[in-house]
Amino acid sequence: MLLLLQAILGSMVNAFMVGCMFVKISQPNKRAETLVFSKHAVISLRDDKLCLMFRVGDLRSSHIVGANMRAKLIKSKQTQEGEFIPLNQTDISVGFETGDDRLFLVSPLVISHEIDSHSPFWDMSQTQLEKEDFEIVVILEGMVEATGMTCQARSSYLTEEVLWGHRFSPMMLLAEGFFDIDYGAFHHTFEVDTPSCSARDLSLAAARLDAHLYWSISSRLDEEPTLASQATKQLDSSSANSKGGEATFTIGEMTDIQEQSGLGELNGSVATDQPESEA
Repeated sequence: MLLLLQAILGSMVNAFMVGCMFVKISQPNKRAETLVFSKHAVISLRDDKLCLMFRVGDLRSSHIVGANMRAKLIKSKQTQEGEFIPLNQTDISVGFETGDDRLFLVSPLVISHEIDSHSPFWDMSQTQLEKEDFEIVVILEGMVEATGMTCQARSSYLTEEVLWGHRFSPMMLLAEGFFDIDYGAFHHTFEVDTPSCSARDLSLAAARLDAHLYWSISSRLDEEPTLASQATKQLDSSSANSKGGEATFTIGEMTDIQEQSGLGELNGSVATDQPESEA
């Protein structure tokens, strides 16, 4: 009985010690330390739209499986009813609708948030940004390729860590048929020409410019002779030069001319009001 009890207790102690060692070794805390974020976030133009951008990279050769990026804006808020919310959390879209938030970290990536009408930075200009008090929290989640356990890396950007009118320096260089990554330039940024107004004002200015171009083009078209008058003059001259003068063409509105000309081009002939036998 004593020998049997000793065997059972010994097996339990061995299983407990092996489980503790496995959990301690397989914890992804050290793996999360190799996921780095840029020291600053930047705001600049990308495809003629203001974007908030930051850089993330993986220092290990083994990849994070199913990496997913999220971002939150933590800022105090006061509702219309007068309720004060001290640490209100607002989602910052980094490509959830398009699937760009699912990352494949084979190389450092620049995560971009387009400042549109749904963004909390829609009405924020450069001067307002310097006066605001907020924190942007970014979270990268994924599974460790070796153990399959989930790891999470977090970083944050305060107001003074968001640079307006900057862009990240390139890191990838082509050398002897492959790309070489220079991690020394991971945190480097440089200044670019960026309007200091908010994204709302920039959108309104672009809309006014488009409207001005539209009306200027339409006014120039009104000053020139219309298509109907040109067609009428050409037909009058052709009827005067014709001998019989039996074939007559009816010129209606401009829309009718466009429809008839389109049908004529499709059929390979000229559309007239009289049948072909009379013509």
